[in-house]
Amino acid sequence: MIDERIFQQFSEIGRDLYEHQMISSHGGNLSIRLGDRIIIKRRGAMLGRLRPHDLIETGIDKNDSGVALASTELLAHRTIYQQTPALSICHCHPRTAIALSLSRDEIVPIDNEASYLLKKIPVIWEEFASGTPEMANKLAAALQQYKIVFLRGHGSFAIGQTLDEAFFWSSTLEEACEIILKAKIINEPFIEYRGMSNAYNKW
Repeated sequence: MIDERIFQQFSEIGRDLYEHQMISSHGGNLSIRLGDRIIIKRRGAMLGRLRPHDLIETGIDKNDSGVALASTELLAHRTIYQQTPALSICHCHPRTAIALSLSRDEIVPIDNEASYLLKKIPVIWEEFASGTPEMANKLAAALQQYKIVFLRGHGSFAIGQTLDEAFFWSSTLEEACEIILKAKIINEPFIEYRGMSNAYNKW
C-alpha cells in the first residue's frame, strides 16, 4: 500500500502537469526513489486523474512489482536513479519545448529566471525513444551534468530531490520556451541585459 502522503504528491503534481498542458490525457510520468525502491505511475494511468492503484512500487535493480503494467519508461527511471543522485523524476511533454527541440541541439533560455536556474538544456536523440537501454543510458549520462534534459520530439526528463523540484525545472523550461517563441513572433532586435551571457552557451 502506497503511503497517502506520497500519493497526494503524485496526484497534485500530476494534475498541475495536465492543467498546464504539459502532458496529454495519458502522457508523462512521475517517480520517486525510496532507498532501493521506486514508486512510479503505472502504464496507461492518467496523471491528471490519479487513483491510489495507479502507483506501483518496484525495485531499483529489477521489476519485482508483480505488475505487468509498470510504465514503459521504467527502464529510463531506474537507470537515472542508478547513475545519478536523483530522488525524484518528472517526465512530461511540454508542447513549446517539443517544437523547439525539433530544430536545435540545445535550448538556451533568454529570460532572466531560466537563464539563472537552467543555463541551457541539452537536446538528445535516439532512434528508438522509449524503453531502450541506449536511451536510458544516454538520459542518465546527460542528467549527471544537468537538472533537466530534452529528448528530441518527445519530452523532458527533470530530476530533483523532491517531485516539487523536478516539476519546477520542467515548468521553468516550458515557460522559457514560450518566451523564446513569443520573442521570435515579435521579431525585434534582442537587447542583452544579462551579465556573463556568453557563458550560457558554454555551460
